[in-house]
Amino acid sequence: MTAKEKLSTTSLDWTVRKEEMLTKSGIIIPDKVAIVREDNNTILGVHGSNYETYQNFELMELLHKISTSTGLEIHRAGDFNDGGKVFIQLKSDDLILNGDKIEGYLTGVSSHDGSTSLGFGTSTLTISCMNTFYRALKNLDTKLKHTTSMRPRIDQILFGIDKLLIEEQNTFSELKRLSNVEMTPLHQELITKLFFNLENTDKVGELSTRMKNQIDVFEMDVLREIGEKGNTLYGLMNGLTRYTTHDKYKTSDKSMENKMFGRTGVLEREVYHKLLQFA
Repeated sequence: MTAKEKLSTTSLDWTVRKEEMLTKSGIIIPDKVAIVREDNNTILGVHGSNYETYQNFELMELLHKISTSTGLEIHRAGDFNDGGKVFIQLKSDDLILNGDKIEGYLTGVSSHDGSTSLGFGTSTLTISCMNTFYRALKNLDTKLKHTTSMRPRIDQILFGIDKLLIEEQNTFSELKRLSNVEMTPLHQELITKLFFNLENTDKVGELSTRMKNQIDVFEMDVLREIGEKGNTLYGLMNGLTRYTTHDKYKTSDKSMENKMFGRTGVLEREVYHKLLQFA
């Protein structure tokens, strides 16, 4: 399939346009433009006049080039907030760890609402529990702001993909390390305080009922995961990703968005690096 044919099978088969902004009396607002989704006229964002659109078909063409050069197949595409953020994933390598199949993905993201640059990162999906974990988007060759200078630099991304695939293998090695380290109650306590921002809270009585309930659910998820995967730091990490994937949010789309772009993803990565320090 061509890039255009692949795009037609996704929810991203639409374009955006820039429009000048006016006051109610018809006065042009200087140095501001609205980004409008052309198929339904939804305003996706308001930006400075130097903001450069990057169309969905351009992102698909870039992913198609990467797919052709690497052999990685396009797996999934989608959007959040009516198209404010968009993503396309390539299927990469897998890891079998203690009976778990961990699938790797390379994810390309862009936005029309200004929330993120054009960038790429890696992610994993643990098949036994369908838990997801996203590594941070890279700031070097694989992250470009929406400006007029972005297109001449697009080809840099093609040269940066190999670095991401190496990072994916490093992640697999790190997960193996975590699976070989026994989890202690202190590990779980420290991770709970880090994720729920409780480092400065000593008394359980200081917590709200809502927070106590969230921690109870998290601890149940940890018990379930270490019961299936062993009493290890790998089990503890999967307890966290089970909580953020299945229990923290009402919908899977909201969970995925917050893991990719939001505070939840930031906290998950902080926890992950803390567990690597323990290991």
